[in-house]
Amino acid sequence: MARVIADISISLDGFVTGPDPGPEQGLGLGGEALHTWALHPDPVDADVLDEAVAATGAVIMGRRLFDVVDGPHGWNDERGYGAAHNAAPPVLVVTRTPPERVRLADRFTFVIDGLASAVAKGVSLAGDRDVVIMGGAETVRAAIASGLAHEVRLHLAPLLLGAGTPLFTGLPARRLRQIHARPSGQATHLTYRID
Repeated sequence: MARVIADISISLDGFVTGPDPGPEQGLGLGGEALHTWALHPDPVDADVLDEAVAATGAVIMGRRLFDVVDGPHGWNDERGYGAAHNAAPPVLVVTRTPPERVRLADRFTFVIDGLASAVAKGVSLAGDRDVVIMGGAETVRAAIASGLAHEVRLHLAPLLLGAGTPLFTGLPARRLRQIHARPSGQATHLTYRID
């Protein structure tokens, strides 16, 4: 059965974007440095990315992240899921209202009946591969809070953003079990099982 993994890059001070994120400035002011490990990988980062992309059977994202990746500075023919890998697993977007126009329409399916439904659809599409909830913060938080995610995979960037979109705000207290840690020159890749 597929594992459901919440997977996101985060700063040392707990932000997944810098201030003022949006379609024109997807990761906010200074937030692009969160993804240096994926966009300009060293050998360790490249291994982490290769393994994750190869294991992914379906991807889930929220509407705000979709608006960024389908925006003018988002995914394109050379860049998509897995950065330069531009992998093509099914991508499910959780939204109440699908957009009227989609620039990369062949890559996305819109799920209007909630995150639990998107996870169920992702599991059925993924087979024995992983379902990756790649963000944004609200979607990852909801997956953790509702028990939909089995694991949390963080890519901890050596960066203090000072402000932006916090990841863990509002979650109830719970224990996680660290099952993997791998440092690179640009990030520390951490995986936790949610007990």
